[in-house]
Amino acid sequence: MNMTQAPRFKLTVSKGKFLLAALMLSGCQTEPKSNAELLASHDYRYQHPIVISEAPETLDLPVGKNTRNLRSPVTDTITAFAMDSRRSGSGKVEILVPTGAANESAVHSVVRDVRGALGRGGVSGSNVTTRTYRSNDPSADAPIRLSYARMKATTGECGAWPKNIGGGVGENTSYQNFGCATQSNLAAMVANSSDLITPRAITPSDQNRRAVVIEKYRLGETTAGTFTEGVGAEVSE
Repeated sequence: MNMTQAPRFKLTVSKGKFLLAALMLSGCQTEPKSNAELLASHDYRYQHPIVISEAPETLDLPVGKNTRNLRSPVTDTITAFAMDSRRSGSGKVEILVPTGAANESAVHSVVRDVRGALGRGGVSGSNVTTRTYRSNDPSADAPIRLSYARMKATTGECGAWPKNIGGGVGENTSYQNFGCATQSNLAAMVANSSDLITPRAITPSDQNRRAVVIEKYRLGETTAGTFTEGVGAEVSE
């Protein structure tokens, strides 16, 4: 064997090992996320989305142990709740009566008043069901709960703090609980949850008013309504 070829053979083996190791290391590396991708994945609308689903709408009625009938304004509140169940739900209301509580005899006495107030709100007796729930504290006055199902906009529970946001070196992103309260408040304030999905249809324009404005425009008259500054306004001394 020609001894001058030996170093060349060893050099070729070293290159092969180096290339193989480089390929293995490159396969273990992950491409870092860009700033746009990192911010998008930590957006509060992504971490705390508003979900529209069927959820119970409830009303708790406090009943004392010596109460034997309900009067206004409690009955008026029940009537308004019944009207809401017809407008926002299916018109079916469930009455949950506590058992094992200190006011158990009282709540059974006022169920008839509750049904009467629901009837005045437009909910018939066939759409009212009654069932019981167990009170955890026998010495407490447990409330009567009214409930009906409706489509509601909700978010998850807030208050998650899995990481310490006050120390350490981390990514320049929002913390876990950021924006949760804002999303929850927005979901609670929306009267019609379908408005979060799609805008409402536009009502037809006033044809009579349009004809008046066009006619004034043709005659060269002012098309806007007249307004005199200061008329009807009062300023206190």
